[in-house]
Amino acid sequence: MSDPAETKSWLRWLLAPQQRLLNAALALAVAAAGLFILQSWLLASLFSHWLLAWQAGSLASFDSSFWWPWLVGLPLCFILRPWLQYGRERLSQRASLRVRQALREQLLQRLAMLGPARRGLGADAELGSRLLEQVDALDGYVSRYQVQRQLVVIVPLLLLLATAWHSLLAAALLLATAPLVPLFMVLLGQAAANASQRQFVALGQMSGRFLDLLRGMATLRHLQALDRAQLAVEQAAEDYRSRTMRVLRMAFLSGAVLELFASIAIAMVALYLGMGLLGMLPWAQGEIPVPYQGALFILLLAPEFYAPLRQLGSDYHARAEAEGALAELLPLLKLELWQHPGTEPLQLQQAPVIDCRSVGIDLPGAAARLCPLDLRLAAGERVWLRGPSGSGKSTLLHVLLGFLPHTGEVLIDDLPLDVVRRSDWHRHVGFLAQQPELIPGTLADNLRLAAPGASNQQLIAALQEVDLWPLLRQLPLQLATPLGERGLGLSGGQLSRLALARLLLRDTWVWLLDEPLAHLDPQTAELIGRLLERLSRGRTVLLVSHETVGLDWLDRQVELQEGEHG
Repeated sequence: MSDPAETKSWLRWLLAPQQRLLNAALALAVAAAGLFILQSWLLASLFSHWLLAWQAGSLASFDSSFWWPWLVGLPLCFILRPWLQYGRERLSQRASLRVRQALREQLLQRLAMLGPARRGLGADAELGSRLLEQVDALDGYVSRYQVQRQLVVIVPLLLLLATAWHSLLAAALLLATAPLVPLFMVLLGQAAANASQRQFVALGQMSGRFLDLLRGMATLRHLQALDRAQLAVEQAAEDYRSRTMRVLRMAFLSGAVLELFASIAIAMVALYLGMGLLGMLPWAQGEIPVPYQGALFILLLAPEFYAPLRQLGSDYHARAEAEGALAELLPLLKLELWQHPGTEPLQLQQAPVIDCRSVGIDLPGAAARLCPLDLRLAAGERVWLRGPSGSGKSTLLHVLLGFLPHTGEVLIDDLPLDVVRRSDWHRHVGFLAQQPELIPGTLADNLRLAAPGASNQQLIAALQEVDLWPLLRQLPLQLATPLGERGLGLSGGQLSRLALARLLLRDTWVWLLDEPLAHLDPQTAELIGRLLERLSRGRTVLLVSHETVGLDWLDRQVELQEGEHG
């Protein structure tokens, strides 16, 4: 569990750019509170004059000029207060939206900087849950709690001064009972924060597990294990439901207790004022310490005195939820990322020479390891990189992509990789991961991930190159055929061809291929291997693979020893 002080520090850092909006929202809320005091005074004076006039039998003697303060003041208060509250809500919501947008953009940028190594942070479903559910959990903290935690001091103080003007004892009663509300709020706050954080962890785990089950639906059906998978989902959902109800029960219980304390305090003030008007106070028999107008004014203010405290008690759970959510995001926010230092432009007119000189990785606390390696790829040479699991094969690809800091030098046509812009280098590099990134969309959508501006004719030409178009043209929707999660609807060999078509659309001089034949049967691997041989001619290729079928066309092999582990 993260340090609460560190979580609060990050929350303050996120809120700092939106402080002007929140201050403006606070000013509108304070103005609304001032109008409420004026409104209460006008109502109390109006009813007091009515009562006195009724007792004197002179109601009919009031002329129209007598009513103008109430005729103007009261409608003005009734109209302006809702508008001020509306303005406060709009400003607070705008600040919340900007905070969440900025946080989400920062998280997406950090994931983009990690490149393929982001998979080490968890499954895509869990990362998606963090970026959606946990970022949105900050909404209540920004839009409600931030302003309310200041109003809880300012508004009761204003009302206390207005009350003390008419009765010091009534003000003392309000002041004495007020601490009960924040005291109980603090007692439940930490428990609510811990429960909320556990909920976000459970939600992320359940999202990842559910997505894994969906992806393996065909295998589960083949193994006749659908009933067990369904039972596992039902048990996880029931566990999450019971956890949610415990958190809600805690919130409702604290809210009920806060309302009880406020009601008892208001009743005590009302009892004092009522007995005073009847002259029945033990220490002031026959006396009226607070006249009718002052007593009515105080009674109108009393519920509003506790309203900010009660609202803060409700919004305190929003703070607990935000702290729990941010605590789950901190590992990603605190992750020390390496910023590629290159600034020089890079233009390649042909396949380059790639020269790795004593390239290695050995950073304290880092998961990636690669012992110093010397490897030179001639222009247009296609090299097969082999070695046991953990020897650093994929790590070397990430180094060549420019996502990892390293020792030694990587030269592209004798130009150090560290001095060129990574975006320029990526325009000349095609990377194929072991599991190609596919989105739930159409075939055309997935192909245009590599070339957003490609026409349908260009897409068809790439599909023809990988011998996939003859199959797709027989489908009713052809390029508009929808694909499910991870290419659901295509076989493994067809997905490999689709990934190759995307590489062709990028038309790069360098190909970095990470296990392109993994999980394919020998016949399909042989077919994809022949496609790779034909399509990669004239390019500099580094191919990582444990497989042996379909790769005999590569120019040479490089073996990483087991000691070069990562």
